[in-house]
Amino acid sequence: MVVQRPNARPTLEDVAARAGVSRATASRVLNGSPKVSPAALESVNSAVLELGYQPNQAARTLVTRRTGAVAVLISEPQPKIFNDPHFAGLVKYAAMALGARDSQMVLVLVHTPEDQLRAQRFLAGGHVDGALLFTPHQDDPLPTLVRKLSLPVVFGGRPWGSLRGLHTVDNDNENGAAMATRYLMERGCKQVVSITGPNDELAATDRLAGFRAATAADDARLAAITECGFFSREGGERAMTALMARVPDLDGVFAANDLMAAGAMTALRAAGKRVPQDVAVVGFDDDESVAPHTDPTLTSVRQDIGRQVQCMVDRLFTLIRGEEPRQRHQLLPVELVHRNSA
Repeated sequence: MVVQRPNARPTLEDVAARAGVSRATASRVLNGSPKVSPAALESVNSAVLELGYQPNQAARTLVTRRTGAVAVLISEPQPKIFNDPHFAGLVKYAAMALGARDSQMVLVLVHTPEDQLRAQRFLAGGHVDGALLFTPHQDDPLPTLVRKLSLPVVFGGRPWGSLRGLHTVDNDNENGAAMATRYLMERGCKQVVSITGPNDELAATDRLAGFRAATAADDARLAAITECGFFSREGGERAMTALMARVPDLDGVFAANDLMAAGAMTALRAAGKRVPQDVAVVGFDDDESVAPHTDPTLTSVRQDIGRQVQCMVDRLFTLIRGEEPRQRHQLLPVELVHRNSA
């Protein structure tokens, strides 16, 4: 029988005694070692629950050299992070996936050069076991800086520059855009235009490449039938207005994200155009807070950001364990979700 002092915090020795195992065995179970028997694993876990044992995290960190925390770094202005449902989804799924691994998420928001320096110092300071990085912009120095760190890092999306030494999990943006554009053409659209994202983001340039491949447009034609909407609802509305003036007989729109597609439908409605009878619209992302709620509901290319984040977390913990994934770069498939806008 284990006798505890009144109000005393249970110790590892108490757990070992309650489980009927040595202190070393109890320690191996709590540190996730595979070198324990199923019986010992069950006994120690039962003792932990019965006693309400909480490990001393500081002492555990000294032994395992683990902090139990992972940084999620997003290199965007704060208003965009909190107003764009795509980034809200990334944070939500990261918190869920890390929580399932009993790891604390540390959200790091980066925009200014000062933010960049603070993030670099933080990542190099031993505060976290690894990092998930979302750094989409061309001039972002973080992909170069993290090469100098020993910290395990996985990128969401493909960063600019050389991928040598980096680990990435991306969605198939180019094929998804081509799929959406071909669908518009196959349903009978003769003049298909595209609202694009900013050209300093690889996801946007990949989606533009897919649109170009499907339309076989040369440089001059591509310039005439595309307009940047900067991945925002307001930008999509402005771009749609400009395209209607430039291509008055347009009858199909591929918008490179759902927010821009929603803005495009607002502009079309204001111009007296019916969707999809006069102009069919397809978006990209299949964002759960946007695509099912437009009027009409939006046909969209679905990239599963929950799956993307889960794959990133799985890859990161493989690296944290000191193992090397079979492939450094993972490309996830996308699919077209049919609704009423096209």
